Amino acid sequence: MNKEELINGLNDKQKEAVLATDGPCLVIAGAGSGKTKVLTHKIAYDIESGIKPWNILAITFTNKAANEMKERIEKLIGDAAKDLWMGTFHSICVRILRRYIDRIGYKTDFVIFDTSDQKTLIKECLKTLKVDDKIFTDRGVLSEISNGKNEMLEPKAYGVKYAGDFRKKTIAEIYELYQRRLRENNAIDFDDIINFTIKILSENPDVLDYYTEKFKYILVDEYQDTNKAQFTLVSLLASKYGNVTAVGDNDQGIYSFRGADISNILNFERDFPGTKIIKLEQNYRCTGNILKAANAVIKHNENKYDKKLWTENEEGHLPCIYCGEDEYDEGRYIVEQINHLKTEEYYKNSDFTILYRMNAQSRAIEDILMREGIPYKVIGGLKFYERKEIKDIIAYLRLIHNSADNLSLKRIINEPKRGIGKTSIEQIQEISDKTGNSMYEIIRNAQEYGYDRPELHAYQEYGYKNEKLIGQKKWYTDYMNKEIKTTSGNIGLPKEIYTLKPAKNNEFNYSYEMQVFKQPENIIEEIREIIENLISKVKILTQ
Repeated sequence: MNKEELINGLNDKQKEAVLATDGPCLVIAGAGSGKTKVLTHKIAYDIESGIKPWNILAITFTNKAANEMKERIEKLIGDAAKDLWMGTFHSICVRILRRYIDRIGYKTDFVIFDTSDQKTLIKECLKTLKVDDKIFTDRGVLSEISNGKNEMLEPKAYGVKYAGDFRKKTIAEIYELYQRRLRENNAIDFDDIINFTIKILSENPDVLDYYTEKFKYILVDEYQDTNKAQFTLVSLLASKYGNVTAVGDNDQGIYSFRGADISNILNFERDFPGTKIIKLEQNYRCTGNILKAANAVIKHNENKYDKKLWTENEEGHLPCIYCGEDEYDEGRYIVEQINHLKTEEYYKNSDFTILYRMNAQSRAIEDILMREGIPYKVIGGLKFYERKEIKDIIAYLRLIHNSADNLSLKRIINEPKRGIGKTSIEQIQEISDKTGNSMYEIIRNAQEYGYDRPELHAYQEYGYKNEKLIGQKKWYTDYMNKEIKTTSGNIGLPKEIYTLKPAKNNEFNYSYEMQVFKQPENIIEEIREIIENLISKVKILTQ
């Protein structure tokens, strides 16, 4: 598709946004105004105009959005889109960290702890510091640490800022130990991803120069949801050329609870002088009456960028608002409406969707649906990667990838059961804390530490003795075939990861993930790359 075709069919404001290439540009995009179309056509137009795709950085808030945009761009201009850097803030930063994290003392085979891993580590820190876990819950402490990281406060800075607050002073101590333990595991958490990237860029002029030269054009979606760290990252990367296009809507800023700072979009003109502002106000999604209701609500916002959404769509039905006495009254009303529409207008159960603000609200609705005999399906529940058996497999993979990952080792040291007791594990952890060596290394060299338990010897030899592996054949077969292989098509697992093949002489040949207790350096580079790609898919999920 040529340049002219790329702007055909766009309204005047959409076309203006696509053509705004050089300098900072803020696109205020109301709901349903076609912002994704604008972004994809803008990137395609820039490439067709001679800008190299590898000089464009496009940042989204979810992997789903990034994949969708990239697919659209590929349909518009073909294979040239494959050279784009497009992804979430976190996935982009992980790519940078894989190359340069050694600049801040980490190894490049680091792992990323998820929320479950973080809570486990926090619990260990609370135990070590003898902090009451009823007063300082793992969830509460983790939230406080995350808030500190969103403010770009390292443990010492956090402690200084909140020196007069006893609770937060205690959290500062936990925070410091938590970060130390992360480093010992050669691990980082989700909040570290952006902060560490900023640290590397700020402290290494050569790295900053490389990426500012590389990313001559930067586009950021959902800019109203950015936090302080994300703003700082964009500012650093755009510091050389200043070609930043931010797309967002100050009326859709609803994520302040997780650190989003609405001032980022409100102060865009101040932060990036010479900004061109374009408002997308035509709505293609909603009926006229829905827009009237929306405009009536947002007109009360303290709004720097006033806009009025409009549409050429039909007026449609008037929205209905029901104020229930409680959650059960709300549920009763919903069921009444479903039954009415099924009876009077011949709708089917599958025609209805019930949205609720938080999972706790589903209980009352489910109770009434069951009482009325209306079948339903709750979308959500436990995510695939949060299931125990999947987390166990991932722990094996992570230990292959990073033998310093004590948390993963402790998760699978008795999965399946190997008779290694809690006391033994605690003793190994204690030695690890004192020496700074990983638990894996201590287990592999147990005699050097005066540790001579028979079950530990068996554990040391695990992975080298074929009869041990054969003894676990059924367990691993069930794991792989039932839990991974059947789902792999949906989540994109590499075939090499989940394929199990019988070996000669009826011996069982375990796939790569079962080679946990071989030294990582003995695993061929090809396998390491497969594992690294898988871990990237596992840990940088769309929210």
